[in-house]
Amino acid sequence: MNARKKVAFYTLGCKLNFSETSTIARNFNDEGFDRVEFKEKADIYVINTCSVTENADKRFKTIVKQAQKANADAFVAAVGCYAQLKPEELAEVDGVDLVLGATEKFKITDYINDLSKNDFGEVHSCEIEEADFYVGSYSIGDRTRAFLKVQDGCDYKCTYCTIPLARGISRSDTMRNVLNNAKEISQKGIKEIVLTGVNIGDYGKGEFGNKKHEHTFLDLVSKLDKVEGIERLRISSIEPNLLKNETIDLVSKSRAFVPHFHIPLQSGSNVLLKKMKRRYMSELYTDRVSKIKEVMPHACIGVDVIVGFPGETDDLFLDTYNYLSELDISYLHVFTYSERDNTEAANYEGVVPKNIRAKRSKMLRGLSVKKRRAFYESQLGTESTVLFEGENKEGYIHGFTENYVKVKAPWNPELVNTIHKIKLTKIDDDGLVRFDFKN
Repeated sequence: MNARKKVAFYTLGCKLNFSETSTIARNFNDEGFDRVEFKEKADIYVINTCSVTENADKRFKTIVKQAQKANADAFVAAVGCYAQLKPEELAEVDGVDLVLGATEKFKITDYINDLSKNDFGEVHSCEIEEADFYVGSYSIGDRTRAFLKVQDGCDYKCTYCTIPLARGISRSDTMRNVLNNAKEISQKGIKEIVLTGVNIGDYGKGEFGNKKHEHTFLDLVSKLDKVEGIERLRISSIEPNLLKNETIDLVSKSRAFVPHFHIPLQSGSNVLLKKMKRRYMSELYTDRVSKIKEVMPHACIGVDVIVGFPGETDDLFLDTYNYLSELDISYLHVFTYSERDNTEAANYEGVVPKNIRAKRSKMLRGLSVKKRRAFYESQLGTESTVLFEGENKEGYIHGFTENYVKVKAPWNPELVNTIHKIKLTKIDDDGLVRFDFKN
């Protein structure tokens, strides 16, 4: 039997805040938490903030320290007025894990459950996880989806990245091979293919072992869309400068391509994008997101971002935070910058201390939870299709809609690797979405 988790509250400010703290405390009680005094050891400390009192920020820092003294490993959340007005300031305080503003504070248990289930292992940007498990040029990750490799290597010279050193120049599989592999996969009864590569938007380059360029990424997606038997095609990750309007339009009208894009940004600051030697400015990125949302309002857009790159001052980091906060995206993959031998950036000045990198990473992960939550909420009441996965997770089966909303239902082995029409109804306590079957 698991011991019940403990939660403690600290309220600053007016009577309204105290009444709201009581409401929030009841939510925790309903979720199986026991309330303890703030000075006692708890798993979660919630600080309900006030923006009126003098020295609000100093007072807040002191209270966070109290919580950390009681339990250094505890999860610390800031809610309320000050959290609404100056979320970045609060998020920057050492030890703070989550900041929720006015509308979000009453759903805090959803966020907590959502966060605690996430595994925040750090991954380093640009290192393609799929690279080591290709057999031939596709690999079957599970019975429901396959990863189809179409391209390898990279000709870009991003100053933080070792991929060109590790994987060589950009080169592509031939169109014939890719289409044959896609057909083979479809004959195995697999419903979804994820296109992968190091820089897949560069597809076509080196298709014949030299720089001759017969096909483009647009050719590739239009031909794959016609392969019979594949129900879903997903583009894994594509550089913003290589994601052309024609491709976005094709996906929006496509038979099999799903409205889900993962587009690396790395920084919302043009100063840093230049230092990283990325091939676009933030304006182009904004333009790509607007274009996708214009033709596919329900599209899911994921973003890679690096924190702690050399020269990233507090102000430049806030440029990124605010940029992402206002952008209509669905989730973030946050990478903490780490020095890599033989990269240009390893010799740059303005090294960001490790503890500040960690703090910025935590702020953006908190923002990602909010973004995903807001995206899921925007999809409630809509109808879509879900492809169910093959694993029984504590009595539930999970699946993804075409626009990458993760759903759950009581385990039923007959649903594995099947596609069903559903209507999204509510967000569960763990952050996943419940639904009604439509067929």
